[in-house]
Amino acid sequence: MLFLIRVFKLLFISTFLVPSSLSQSPTCSQNDRAALLGFKAAILKDTTGILSTWAGADCCSGGWEGVECGGAAGGRVNKLILQRPSDDAGVFMKGFLSPSLGNLRFLEIMVISGMKRIGGNIPESFSNLTHLTNLVLDDNSLEGSIPSSLGQLRNLQTISLNGNHLGGEIPPSLGSLTNLVQLNLAKNLFTASIPHSIGSLKSLQSLDLSFNSLSGLIPDFLGNLHNLTYLVLSRNQFSGQIPISLCNLNQLSELSLDQNHLTGRIPTQIRNLKSVSVLKLSGNKLTGQIPESISELQNLWNLNLSRNLLTSPFPDAAFTKGLPSLLSIDLSYNNLDLEKIPNWIRGRELSDVHLAGCKIRGPLPNFTKPDSLTSLDLSDNFLTSGVSTFLVKMTSLQSLKISNNLLTGDLSSIRLPTQISSLDLHSNHLFGSLSRILSNETTKFLEVIDVSNNRISGNLPGFSSGLSLKVLNLASNKIVGHIPDSVSNLAKLERFDISRNQITGSIPTSIGSLLKLQWLDLSINRLIGKIPDTLLGIVALRHASFRANKLCGEIPQGRPLNVFPASAYVHNLCLCAKPLPPCKGKNNRKMGQ
Repeated sequence: MLFLIRVFKLLFISTFLVPSSLSQSPTCSQNDRAALLGFKAAILKDTTGILSTWAGADCCSGGWEGVECGGAAGGRVNKLILQRPSDDAGVFMKGFLSPSLGNLRFLEIMVISGMKRIGGNIPESFSNLTHLTNLVLDDNSLEGSIPSSLGQLRNLQTISLNGNHLGGEIPPSLGSLTNLVQLNLAKNLFTASIPHSIGSLKSLQSLDLSFNSLSGLIPDFLGNLHNLTYLVLSRNQFSGQIPISLCNLNQLSELSLDQNHLTGRIPTQIRNLKSVSVLKLSGNKLTGQIPESISELQNLWNLNLSRNLLTSPFPDAAFTKGLPSLLSIDLSYNNLDLEKIPNWIRGRELSDVHLAGCKIRGPLPNFTKPDSLTSLDLSDNFLTSGVSTFLVKMTSLQSLKISNNLLTGDLSSIRLPTQISSLDLHSNHLFGSLSRILSNETTKFLEVIDVSNNRISGNLPGFSSGLSLKVLNLASNKIVGHIPDSVSNLAKLERFDISRNQITGSIPTSIGSLLKLQWLDLSINRLIGKIPDTLLGIVALRHASFRANKLCGEIPQGRPLNVFPASAYVHNLCLCAKPLPPCKGKNNRKMGQ
């Protein structure tokens, strides 16, 4: 017992007699504080609220949001992590990156991402940040070129500058960063070719240069970066053939070369990509047959070869036996003549099947496991029948496109899956009414309906509240009756097109409550009366057409209605005022009232 009392006394003394400088976290360096305040001063507007916490003498106290201190140098700022806290467009920082950030000499991690309106150049002073391992400046508005001096930061493991306005050539000096694991320069304005020095980045695991204007050949040396697991060069201007050397990347999990200008055949050596799970080669000019060797890719779950010049015959036998992991396939818009959907597709548990423009003929097919499908595109084929029962067992379907076929059938007999969000049946020979797809049973998930250019008849039904429709395209049918006042219940509607029908009555004033509407087409009907003034409240409206009706009276004067071209109003009974000739008197204006 005496021993325990002595221990307690020692602990008590050590607690209260230890110097205060050791019992508290050290205050931040005044140089670091000044560097941070220099950044704050360069931000002209901050709606995130982050910088409002940057007050007081001690930036290491934990009260300065996004600022952390520590590391071997204790009391020095080693992490600056500023990320937009919300996807709300009204949350941002506006200003520029102050060169003073280059004075944070012990900084290891800099993340300033998602601020949208931080512009200007990347400061040359960042080359002073010799301890930096992660530089992340995604989703801002940075301009100019990448400073070549960043190549001096030999500790860098991650550079991510995705989603800015940076341009020029990718600096060859980045090839000096031999510790680099991730390089993401996507969604910028970079030009020219990939510099040869990138081939020195032997530790690189992820390279994303997508959505730029890079050109030239895809370099062979990329095939020597054996640690790559992620290679994305989508949406550039690369030309030439797919380098066979890329097939040496046996750790690669994603290879995306889509939307370039690549030519030639898909190399048979692609079978060597044993780890690849995502293969996207769409939107090029690839020719020849689809190689059987793709079927040997045991881990492949997403295969997209759409929008090329690939030809039949399709290697059905090989694909029937292979691709055990496949979930998503897109062969749309090639020169394939499939005639029917292959059995190996119909019989699998797939989530996405896109076979648009593949010359498929006859009735809609039966899928053995329809409840697994979430997205199905059979547009631009020669399908003829079976639409009434086609969707019965597709309980998970979210997106359906069977547009521009030869389908006949009664639209009112179609029962939609409860999870469906997009329905596109335009340009077929469907008849019947809208009573089933637009009713009290319409799923709240449905956002897009396009049944334009069919033979649909009957009235426009009333719209119940709670619908999520953003696009409603009923153009070029035989629909009659009035536009119901309940159209105001479609509060999320962005596009409303009922042109080329036989709709009568007046334009309801309730359309003015559709504040998200961007496209309104009421042309070529039999509408009468005035254009309601309430439409002036739709400030988002970018396109409107009222032509070829029986409308009369003064066009509401104000944006956006009086800045649309005259062609939006012509061929009516007696519309007047800007952009048409002025109204001649009260009598003319009263005719439509």
